[in-house]
Amino acid sequence: MFDALRKSWREGRAAAQGMASFFALPPEARRIAFYAESAADWAHLGDIVSALRARGASPALLTSSLEDPVLSDPAGNAFFIGSGASRQALFRAIDSPVFAMTLPDLETFYLKRSSKPVHYVYVFHSIASMHRVYREHAFDAYDTVLCVGPHHEKELRRAEELYGAKKKRLVPHGYARLDRLVRELEGRTPPPPLPGGALRVLVAPTWGESSLLAYEPEKLIRSLLGAGHHVTLRLHPMTKRHEPALAGRLLGTFGATGRFVVDPVTEATQSLLDADIMVSDWSGSILEYAFARLRPALSIATPPKTHNPNWADFGLPCLEEDIRGKIGALLPVDDLDRAGEAVRALAADAPRYAASLRALREETVYNIGRSAEAAADEILRILSGKA
Repeated sequence: MFDALRKSWREGRAAAQGMASFFALPPEARRIAFYAESAADWAHLGDIVSALRARGASPALLTSSLEDPVLSDPAGNAFFIGSGASRQALFRAIDSPVFAMTLPDLETFYLKRSSKPVHYVYVFHSIASMHRVYREHAFDAYDTVLCVGPHHEKELRRAEELYGAKKKRLVPHGYARLDRLVRELEGRTPPPPLPGGALRVLVAPTWGESSLLAYEPEKLIRSLLGAGHHVTLRLHPMTKRHEPALAGRLLGTFGATGRFVVDPVTEATQSLLDADIMVSDWSGSILEYAFARLRPALSIATPPKTHNPNWADFGLPCLEEDIRGKIGALLPVDDLDRAGEAVRALAADAPRYAASLRALREETVYNIGRSAEAAADEILRILSGKA
């Protein structure tokens, strides 16, 4: 109890100091601000920040994580603002002409738009469609949305019609995390094949009721290990928060095999780049894997992730559902004991997928390889008043 109180006091004090330091900046040093709930958000925002700096801008970086490495940013323009009252106060008082983040539901709950004239820019942290996995009014309060692909533009325009929301600027952007994965693959020497035809299998589920972890994960892992494969489990940050004992439990059951590990860093790319095959569910990471590696993935057919019960009113398909059969194979939750043979068959068929996945990637995602530059140019246009 006392440890928790000390931590709360320490974070409250640090947040107050961070907020004061941010507002002490000269106005020109906070003309552009970025906000991250955790370090994981910089996988989507960090390259945009770098592209802005390459163009001579100096964005201020705000984070709600005291452990966020961005606080050691060499530019010295990063600030911890906490996740409580200090954050709410900063959001209400911020006067940066452009404020960018990956946080949906602005104005819906306790984080509100500023009382000052601020232009809010939303950056997607998933390739998936927006009308089922996000709440109904998740993007209404934004001025500009940087869209991953044509599906987001169609869905957001339809949302404006359905909800009577203000018309937003929708910008063809792309997906920074995918660009980073593609860059890291260039010139990279792949790990040598495992003996006996074993595969490196990355299991990367979403969280909540749609997660494969809600459907006998031991059966899935046992099947993969039983087929001789090596398994890396990468947990969603929300799973770590709500089920802190899960990783230890699974390691206790399977760690002795020497072929089962838990990747402790969700945003790390090494396990994804090394994997011969991915197993997932409705997680957006399955699209990142398929589009970066140009290899198929196995989807466990759990119930879809639905945060908008009225999503069917859009009359539009959901990308993540429409595309599943094109990026790999589906395995019913009742057949988890077949996972070992299913990944082997899919991996053997991988060469057949490369060309079709490349074409599908081009159709689905804007600005492959240059999304950060496209976003930076757009933010500078907004700042100059030319947008």
